[in-house]
Amino acid sequence: MGWEFAAICAAGVAAGAINAVVGSGSLITFPTLVAVGVDPVVANVSNNIGLVPGSFAGAYGYRAELEGQRERLVRLGSASAAGSLLGGVLLLFLDPAVFKVVVPVLIGLACVLVVAQPRLNAWMLARREHAHPHGGTPLWLGVFAAGVYGGYFGAAQGVLLIGLLGSLLDEHLQRVNAAKNVLSLIVNAVAAVLFVVVARVDWTAVSGVALGAVAGGFLGARVGRRIPPPALRVVIVCVGVVAIFKLVSG
Repeated sequence: MGWEFAAICAAGVAAGAINAVVGSGSLITFPTLVAVGVDPVVANVSNNIGLVPGSFAGAYGYRAELEGQRERLVRLGSASAAGSLLGGVLLLFLDPAVFKVVVPVLIGLACVLVVAQPRLNAWMLARREHAHPHGGTPLWLGVFAAGVYGGYFGAAQGVLLIGLLGSLLDEHLQRVNAAKNVLSLIVNAVAAVLFVVVARVDWTAVSGVALGAVAGGFLGARVGRRIPPPALRVVIVCVGVVAIFKLVSG
């Protein structure tokens, strides 16, 4: 299985880098695992576990942009953890056809939110007295829903989170991206713990994805922090469109 393991590692590098900058790395690793013969459900579970170290690397790479966001991330992290646990349970017990219809719609909405973020932020600034520093209940619920999706499948959860955070917080896009990395890490870690306990795992696949994702996570963080917000929005939308196409086309 030499070439298969090499292919998994390479996919992990690409996924770790993309997850640090935007999200949607699972659209590379998951199909790769299936292509080398891993059962789809086992591939989904193993991919989620394998991406946890890469998610940590990406979050650590954005540590400067995380300064001053601890209280916000504790609040929103509870939503991510609860949503991820529910999503992981759904993966184990729900018919996969349910989310095949919903997921492309959610990703499309997230892309619209990313494009509209500057106008939405201007609208919120004009009503600063009504704004909530942590996004209020709407953002908590949105992050919870993104956590459910992330625990179930995870591909493009970063696009969803950036759309939500960028639209409901008055923050620079790089700080939004840093917060997204932490919340994605929480989602992946909670789901991984659940899967390790109750699901069937391909540990060879996990190790290959993890090795690549750590390197990719650090690489993506170094590159992503230097991308201007307008260019980053273009990258986010392009990844979102590709994600929709891949999910719809199967």
